[in-house]
Amino acid sequence: MSILVVGSVALDSVETPFGRAEEVLGGSGTYFSTAASFFADVKLVAVVGEDFPEEHTGFLKSRGIDLAGLQVAPGRTFRWRGHYGFDLNEAHTLETQLNVFEAFRPQLPPGYADTPYVFLGNIDPELQLEVLLQVIRPRLVACDTMNFWIDGKREALLKTLRYVDLLAINEGEARQLAGEANLVKAARRIMAMGPRIVVIKRGEYGVLMFTEHAVFAVPAFPLEDVFDPTGAGDTFAGGLMGHLAANDNLEESAVRQAVVFGSVMASFTVEQFSLERLKELSYEEIQDRYLKFRLLTEFGPAAD
Repeated sequence: MSILVVGSVALDSVETPFGRAEEVLGGSGTYFSTAASFFADVKLVAVVGEDFPEEHTGFLKSRGIDLAGLQVAPGRTFRWRGHYGFDLNEAHTLETQLNVFEAFRPQLPPGYADTPYVFLGNIDPELQLEVLLQVIRPRLVACDTMNFWIDGKREALLKTLRYVDLLAINEGEARQLAGEANLVKAARRIMAMGPRIVVIKRGEYGVLMFTEHAVFAVPAFPLEDVFDPTGAGDTFAGGLMGHLAANDNLEESAVRQAVVFGSVMASFTVEQFSLERLKELSYEEIQDRYLKFRLLTEFGPAAD
């Protein structure tokens, strides 16, 4: 099964305690599409400017990503500049240049509307809803959001969430959206807004997944080298949705497995700046780290 993703394609400049990168490939749609492409066919809807480097377009094509929905508009590509301290869980934005992204209105090309799996990247919830009005009976709709939209466009976000099956957000955003400090209570309140699955990303502390009857926890994979966490959340979502689409199975056990694959993909992303680690990644490495995740969480019966 294929996946439709609507999000940003950007040029990022990032500094961490371990180095810096200037004008590298970034954006929620980019990270998601790249991760998901290891598992399923991906259709990307986004916008770039006339200055977007051909080498980046070539990379996306090399991953088999359908770019019929990638608009090239007059002007400059969306740019983001940020830095991280030793607490790599929090990005500090230094500059945002929306450029062509400011006037972006997602239009689905022919053949996109009936895509069974839909992911709405972290964009204006009004645009997310515009996409939902164009798709035809999707099997699963998932989305991401952020504190900016939770504060500034709450009513539009709540309207969009009525049509969403799975929401993936970080723990600060979950507390803010729900108005509840406790994450278990926050997840329950968010599910009452529409999503039947809530996935809370906790950075180096892993992931919590909530459904109506269960809670599932996955640790972050322990790494010696973490250079750049930019895009880790979008890569996580790409791995999760990619695995779900590849198997076309929405039973809870399958969603749990997909969450682990999402965590696997995120663990690779942070090992280098931008998408450099994903560019050299093989599916064999993904499978190997998935098995290591299983060993990480296995334990025997309780002692007598």
